[in-house]
Amino acid sequence: MEGIDYKQILEILPHRYPFLLVDRVTEVTKGERLVGYKNVTFNEDFFNGHFPGNPVMPGVLIVEAMAQAGALLAFLTEPLDISQKVIYLAGVDGARFKRPARPGDRLEMELTVIKHKGTLWKLGAEARVDGQKAAEAELLAMVTDR
Repeated sequence: MEGIDYKQILEILPHRYPFLLVDRVTEVTKGERLVGYKNVTFNEDFFNGHFPGNPVMPGVLIVEAMAQAGALLAFLTEPLDISQKVIYLAGVDGARFKRPARPGDRLEMELTVIKHKGTLWKLGAEARVDGQKAAEAELLAMVTDR
């Protein structure tokens, strides 16, 4: 399956600016893998305080961006009635941060399904900047009623 643009992302995810952290999905293999990205721009609110003179995207927001991409993978694999269901981040294991993401960077995210059973999804997540690993984690997501 080819990627999806921001309009389709807005139809799937409940997040909105400034907390929508996926700009585009470029590749999807249902039930297996998703690749997408976030364009990191200087006008993001978090750069006002993180850190003045040395702007760095907070690691927790990198994890959140990967989690949002994971939710997209789950939804695109098994379409849900988004008026009735929502996908929540239920756990983060082994998060590691290797290099910062800064204004002007493109944070490329790759999510792979490790395990999917019922309403639970375990995903391998990796974020890269310029081909270099910026972060990695295992994410647990759960589909539940709104």
